[in-house]
Amino acid sequence: MRSRREDYSESTRSALVNSAVELFTKRGYAGTSLDEVAKRARVTKGALYHHFSGKQALFEAAFAQVESGVFGRLEEIMDGPEPPWERALRGLREFISSCLDPAYQRIAIHEAPVVMGWERWREAEDRASFGLIRSSLEDLIEAGEVDSVPVEITARLLFGALSSAATEIASSPDPKKVGAQVEGVIVQLLTRVRRTGEPA
Repeated sequence: MRSRREDYSESTRSALVNSAVELFTKRGYAGTSLDEVAKRARVTKGALYHHFSGKQALFEAAFAQVESGVFGRLEEIMDGPEPPWERALRGLREFISSCLDPAYQRIAIHEAPVVMGWERWREAEDRASFGLIRSSLEDLIEAGEVDSVPVEITARLLFGALSSAATEIASSPDPKKVGAQVEGVIVQLLTRVRRTGEPA
């Protein structure tokens, strides 16, 4: 049984992270103060420091929440009952849809590489996305949808392409248009390497 204190502590942390996500999305890391986060979460600044050592630790928690939401939706698709090809296309569309989300754009794509440092951000992205790309590719090969290729390097190339696509979408004055273009190009490329040659 969880104690009332544990429940309160978890709800306080959750309120702080939710507030941080909202404020970092709206104002960015530099434009957000810890006082504002605590005020929006309706807790004291002391309570904030009980859970987080500082602004960067809070940002990393906000980043983890945004990333885990995207990862959870993609994982659900990749574990779904559809054939591997359909799962891959659905996963691609869900990823592009995530790139249109203001919180994911601002926190995960624009701010995280700067705040966390490129290397740590890349490691986090690796843990969240790369494994799904690799397993999806393995499923496509095993199902005979695409020719056998070196999985690790091919997955890395796909991962790099999708990371670049995310940046293009998030940086565009018309993200929906660029997202549709990205989807069209990647689906066209995937269709060309598909063994059956069937349209997507």
